[in-house]
Amino acid sequence: MDLRFSILGPVEISIDGQVATLAPRHRGVLAYLLLNADRVCAIERLIEAVWGLDEPDTARAQIHASLTSIRRVLRAAEATHTIQTRAAGYVAHPGSNQFDLTEFTVHLAAAEHAADPLDAVAELRAGLALWRGDALGDLTAAYVVNARARLHEQRLAAIERLMDLELSLGRHRQLLDELIAKVAENPLRERLTGQLVLALYRADRQRDALAAARTLRTALVEEHGLDPGSAFSELEQAVLRGDPELLLPAKTRPQEPHPTLADPAPQPEPTPPPDAPAPPHLISASTPPEAPAASANFLPYDIPDFTGRAAELDRLGKLDEREPGGIVAIDGMAGVGKTALAIHSAHRLAARYPDGQLFIDLQAYAAERAAVTPAAALEILLRQLGVPADRIPLDEGDRSALWRSELTGRRIVAVLDNAADADHVRPLLPATTGSVFLITSRRRMIDLDGVHAVSMPVLPAGDAVGLFERIVGARATAEPVAALDVLQLCGFLPLAVRIAAARLLHRPQWSVGYMAERLRDERRRLVELATAERGVAAAFALSYGQLAPAHQRLFRLLGLHPGRDIDPAAAAALADFPHADHAELLLEELLDVHVVTQHEPGRYLLHDLLRAHATAMVAVDESDTAREAALSRLSDHYLHTARTAVDLLFPHSATDRRALPPAAGPITAVDGPGTAARWLHAERANLMAVIGHAADHDRPGFVRDAAVTLRPYLDGYFHHTDAARLHAVALVAGRRLGDRSGEARALADLGWTHWRRGEYADATRYSEHALTVARANGDRFEEARALNTLGNVRWRQRDTDAAREYFRSALWITREIGNRGGEAHVLGNLALVLGEDRGTEAREHLERALDLHRQVGNARGEALVLNKLGTLYRWCGRPDQAREHHRRALELYRSLGTHGDEAAAWNGLGHTARAGGDAAQAISEHATALERAVQTGNLPEEADAHEGLARAHLLCGQLDQAREHAESALRKYQALGLPEAESVRDLLTELS
Repeated sequence: MDLRFSILGPVEISIDGQVATLAPRHRGVLAYLLLNADRVCAIERLIEAVWGLDEPDTARAQIHASLTSIRRVLRAAEATHTIQTRAAGYVAHPGSNQFDLTEFTVHLAAAEHAADPLDAVAELRAGLALWRGDALGDLTAAYVVNARARLHEQRLAAIERLMDLELSLGRHRQLLDELIAKVAENPLRERLTGQLVLALYRADRQRDALAAARTLRTALVEEHGLDPGSAFSELEQAVLRGDPELLLPAKTRPQEPHPTLADPAPQPEPTPPPDAPAPPHLISASTPPEAPAASANFLPYDIPDFTGRAAELDRLGKLDEREPGGIVAIDGMAGVGKTALAIHSAHRLAARYPDGQLFIDLQAYAAERAAVTPAAALEILLRQLGVPADRIPLDEGDRSALWRSELTGRRIVAVLDNAADADHVRPLLPATTGSVFLITSRRRMIDLDGVHAVSMPVLPAGDAVGLFERIVGARATAEPVAALDVLQLCGFLPLAVRIAAARLLHRPQWSVGYMAERLRDERRRLVELATAERGVAAAFALSYGQLAPAHQRLFRLLGLHPGRDIDPAAAAALADFPHADHAELLLEELLDVHVVTQHEPGRYLLHDLLRAHATAMVAVDESDTAREAALSRLSDHYLHTARTAVDLLFPHSATDRRALPPAAGPITAVDGPGTAARWLHAERANLMAVIGHAADHDRPGFVRDAAVTLRPYLDGYFHHTDAARLHAVALVAGRRLGDRSGEARALADLGWTHWRRGEYADATRYSEHALTVARANGDRFEEARALNTLGNVRWRQRDTDAAREYFRSALWITREIGNRGGEAHVLGNLALVLGEDRGTEAREHLERALDLHRQVGNARGEALVLNKLGTLYRWCGRPDQAREHHRRALELYRSLGTHGDEAAAWNGLGHTARAGGDAAQAISEHATALERAVQTGNLPEEADAHEGLARAHLLCGQLDQAREHAESALRKYQALGLPEAESVRDLLTELS
């Protein structure tokens, strides 16, 4: 017989798949013995475990009765030996393949020792699949709380280990649903939330990642008065600044914070002894030095506060693991710390390369100085090697040949600093391996074959904090929040961090917070980040000055873009190019010289300080007319492309949108609904930024047209926060234009948006105002929309008489003006108000609504009605039809990609399953609804899911889970101001 013991969920003994019947007390004794498998448990210990300090007089007899019942079950499986009596008490001996906790532990151990991450993932998933709910089910014995907590911790640790492995394998998109559900179940779990934040960030959902981080931060403060730990805070800051390191699998990044590397602060050069060679940057053909020894060290000093860059240092330190020597091209934007990294690495490598440590500044980015030519550089390097002046030829080619000959058989480390490009350093490179050459440049050396490329990003948050604190000292540690503000305003750029820290160091009367306030003024930020000797703006100016005119123009025009990133099509519109290909070519070349960065293929962005520099340049080098024309072309590009995309996704409402004026520039071709949705998702933040800029710069016509264009997209994909912002500025725009129709539309849109967010007081206020304006203006279309929203509000508040009247008025208007789509929506709403009391009439309304939605091509409306039909069939006691209609609605929502609406379909399925007595199925479906609702911010469906879960768990006898979900449902309903709160209070009373 197949005997199994289970405690990872309800406590059970099953024989050949059939669960044996045991009373709760007997299951409590069995579970305790299983938790202590192979250890003798004295009867006194069993009594204390079951009752704690409330031991009844009959405790010993009850333990014996429990053991008798357990053995009776085991006797049927011919396994009485599993529970044995000892002189000191009782002991359980479940077989390793009979006990789910043992199997779980075996899988965890196998995962820990697996050499292949895929094998580890498989083991962990197999182990976690053994869980069927909360450990120890509904047991209430004294020992259960602590035991359940320990097992829950083991389960969470396994889940977190699994998530780490899956993330390291690049499966962040596949994990999102799973992680969202786990975080919803464990909202105070920092590591789990951190994994969700990372997965969202890697899935190009930075805003959602930051929202998840803020949710945890708020919950910790509210529940415990605590802030998240340093590791989570660093992750949050890295996401905030768009750190590209986070996009790498975890196994390829350093796991611990390391000190920070940055460009060295200028230091006075020490006075050399009389016989010392001149510094390398002073050596020239006209000032021949005495030849130094071949092992002379010409490296500049290694700055004492050098910290961090662990990943880069690790790569450089492993150069000669396979063969000695190598050429490394270190590239990055101005001020990112390339020289400091090269010098520090050269000092660390010096012991392994004893034949000389050489350095030359090729001055490609030096102000008011010409770059050192390859011929002059070869002379300097040859002299550093000790070659006499009279042996150095005049011809560059001959010098290069001599240089390579001199390097043969030597092991040196050489730093070629500030190279212009590959041609600048190619004559200086050795003919054979054996030496290390570290080249720094602001340009990627893509034309050099066989080099190790190290592209330096800005500092990780922890490294930036470490550098700042080392320079500023106690003031920085005393104001950690202000210090982080300073670092963020510096864009985590090492040069900027050092300058800000130096200014604080020499101004003891300044607080860190005061420094942050000075940096917040965008117009003066670059001025603040400068000293008499150096500055961020000066470093950027050198990079800018070396660009070709076409690249300079595109760079400075990027400073006009209100959004965060840009694609080639938008850049083409901004620069007035006829095609995106030309813009992409220029952007890629700007990328190669680290003037722009790239967070994903085809999307480019400026570092915050480079953006400030571009903004300064465009104000100087472009006329007011040119700037206005560029912004007009960019705005039109976004608006017209958005209109094309929205019309493809929502063709049924295209005729409701007024025609746009002709575009001032090119627009992106959108060839189908899939492309349309992807474009809108990618550009939503930019669209909102451009609209906000237009609102701030007195372009009310653009704002009005943008609101009309984006309304169905923002509503359909549950971007209700953006929608509320958009329609608020559209309301101001309509009033500025004296457009009463536009004012009524914006008010109606605000009413509907607040209804969708569950903010019923605001929904009522805006809708009633829309109704007044629409009636005064004779706008029947917006009048019907406002009435429909008011009906929905009253329906949610269970004022069915008022809801019915609003819907009937709206229905009469939609039919009068021939608005078939509006008629379909109102019919669907009116049907639910009629409900099961007038089921036949309600079903007729829904069938008519379904037909109308299909006529106008509104697939989302079709899904909405199918879901309502499912609800109606459930009310009428027809569960099979109910499930079928909810399922069809779910399939349609999935095809449309509207996850927020999916929550309603899943809740419908859950209610139907519970009505049919299938509590387990109901739990599964309501749990999925909860995930979708939380993911999209659908608060009413989130509350409904919690209530459904509470009632389903109650059916299963899982009282703790039922109480937890009921309490969550009550909080949600109270926040929404809905009458369902009263029925949930009754449920909690029943549970107590």
